[in-house]
Amino acid sequence: MHQYQDLITIFKDCFFLKYNTLLVKGEDEPLYLPADENRSYHAIFFAHGFFASALHECSHWLIAGKKRRQEVDFGYWYVPDGRTASQQELFQSVEVKPQAMEWILSKAAGYRFRVSIDNLNGSESDTDTFKRAVHQQVKTYCEKGLPERAETLRLALCRFYGTAVDLAFEDFDVTSL
Repeated sequence: MHQYQDLITIFKDCFFLKYNTLLVKGEDEPLYLPADENRSYHAIFFAHGFFASALHECSHWLIAGKKRRQEVDFGYWYVPDGRTASQQELFQSVEVKPQAMEWILSKAAGYRFRVSIDNLNGSESDTDTFKRAVHQQVKTYCEKGLPERAETLRLALCRFYGTAVDLAFEDFDVTSL
């Protein structure tokens, strides 16, 4: 039911003409690359054809402003799995908004969301605090509304997957994380 090819098509239909951006199946690590002399479009590469990875990388793009969308990986640092406790704390602080957005997109697609700590080989971290922060950010999005691009994709996912278009915070249960 959840095929990454569908996400690629939905994303293209929503954003290619206006933003010259495509969602692309990548290999190992996800990566955002702005258009350059070798590629005429901006590319959001997601890992291994994983549906959840595609939703997550879309979330980063949906949150990024115009200036950040001109930078490789939106200008953010990334330290791979194996982060120290302080690196993991920083990672989690910048992942709250994208993971909240991913949860909202997952709900729109009728797909189960799982919070990602992305540090299996590193220091342990406070996952409960992180989950609560993601849940709180979902609440903020539900109360204040989504940015325009995010709402466009959310509604397109709702239409494609036949899910409810209402964005209601009570539909997001922190215990499901």
